[in-house]
Amino acid sequence: MRILVVEDEINLGSAICELLKEQKYQVDLIDNGDDAVTYAMLQEYDVMLLDVMLPGKNGFDVVRELRQLHNQVPVLMLTAKDDVQDKIQGLDSGADDYMTKPFSSEELLARIRALSRRPGDVVLEELVFDDLTFHLSNHNLTCNGKSIHLGYKEAEVMKVLMHHLNMIVSKEMLIAKVWGNESDVEENNVEAYISFLRKKLRYLGSSVQIENIRKVGYRLEKAYAS
Repeated sequence: MRILVVEDEINLGSAICELLKEQKYQVDLIDNGDDAVTYAMLQEYDVMLLDVMLPGKNGFDVVRELRQLHNQVPVLMLTAKDDVQDKIQGLDSGADDYMTKPFSSEELLARIRALSRRPGDVVLEELVFDDLTFHLSNHNLTCNGKSIHLGYKEAEVMKVLMHHLNMIVSKEMLIAKVWGNESDVEENNVEAYISFLRKKLRYLGSSVQIENIRKVGYRLEKAYAS
């Protein structure tokens, strides 16, 4: 499980991270609201622990913006505020749960476990766009009865594109999601895999194409006959 901790109190943030790492969770720690939105959009997290009082965007603004961007990462808000109205504001902004500092380690871990197994989560077996179907179980791409297998990196790139059908996906976002935030992969690696995928789409005869938005990124589009 991967968790994003957003906490500007250095000692508390570090203590939370150590606790989570002891439970074998992968953890990223940041200390401001602006980076919280960026990280949550570039990397898929199972849970976000979000402080309310932050430099830049506050916690309410962060979770509200994520929900507007259709990011549904489970959010547990952490705050020193014990006012009922603050709790209501946090939940109304889109948070899933709310804890008041100070809190026990046992309760924090229990709430994280509860959020990570929220009822209603659906595990998709395939992604569909127009005439194209991507099978997540075997990494096969099918169209009109034809099928072709994608290599691991090709499959990861296609998965990101199909999860963001109405968004332009930047090269930076692809690198972060496919190769990881700490990767030294260069942009021409992304271009190479986009080229591989385009060739496979042409082989399938799909009406779907990968559009290059100059100096911005890529987006799946349906090619209309002229």
